[in-house]
Amino acid sequence: MWSLIDSFYMTVTTLSTVGYGEIHPLSTSGRIFTIFLILGGVGTVIYILTGQVQYFIEGEFGIRLGRQRMESQINKLHDHFILCGFGRVGRRIAHTLKQEGAKFIVIDKNAESFAKALQLDYLAIQDDGTKDEVLKKARIDQARGLIAAFGDDADNTYVILAARDLNPPMPIIARANNEDAIKKLQQAGANHVIAPEVIGGQQIARLAVRPKTVQFIETVLSSKEEELLVEEINVNEDSTFVGATIKQIEDQFPRIKIVALKTEDGAILLNPHPKTIIGKSSSLTLFGPSKQLQTMEGCCIKSKT
Repeated sequence: MWSLIDSFYMTVTTLSTVGYGEIHPLSTSGRIFTIFLILGGVGTVIYILTGQVQYFIEGEFGIRLGRQRMESQINKLHDHFILCGFGRVGRRIAHTLKQEGAKFIVIDKNAESFAKALQLDYLAIQDDGTKDEVLKKARIDQARGLIAAFGDDADNTYVILAARDLNPPMPIIARANNEDAIKKLQQAGANHVIAPEVIGGQQIARLAVRPKTVQFIETVLSSKEEELLVEEINVNEDSTFVGATIKQIEDQFPRIKIVALKTEDGAILLNPHPKTIIGKSSSLTLFGPSKQLQTMEGCCIKSKT
């Protein structure tokens, strides 16, 4: 009969794999029991240790590693959009930006919104987007544009003021939560202000009055076979387009339609005459396949020399 201390001693030396030797000779039954004890005990210890290591890697260490990786990606951003606000409207904006292949980063101090952005694999910062240091962290100096989409017009105003100070020439698009805020956001420095409730109301009214027209436009713009866009392209004063007529450009790009011409003095010509000549510092509003629009944009900035 083994004593309690002898049994405990043998169990410890066995499970710890030290194995000094047997205190008492083991019978065949004792050796079979020891085999199962070793397999079960060592297996249990390995399982517990594996779980602890996994918890550590996926827990605090994993979170820290993920943050470092995200910060590294953010520090490399350029020619991107900064999306301030990730509520219902912000999420739709982000979804469309992703579809368009645009680079962007989300800023929202709400924990739930931040978590949702990470879940969708977006670059995100959980902080107050109205603060200069947060916008700097989002590399506003290298940004292509900023979208203020907070649910509060005051927050959008503060974001616009901060962004305009940090990057004066950058285009800014703002969300207005009511019509009264549109003028104030423009005064703050927004280039374009969109009121979702106004746009939604207009769209509903157009569908009611001219359903076929609206459905046609939506079908064309959302075509999955080939992406068709309406795009405004600025004509560089040294561009090969300067001095050319509308007809010459449309003949060069047969699938592109020039729907409007904005002249140097700011006048807008809708459906310009084919013989209209393109002047310096003008802009063209075009409709057609995205690939041809990209080719045209290259011609617009290409020098004659």
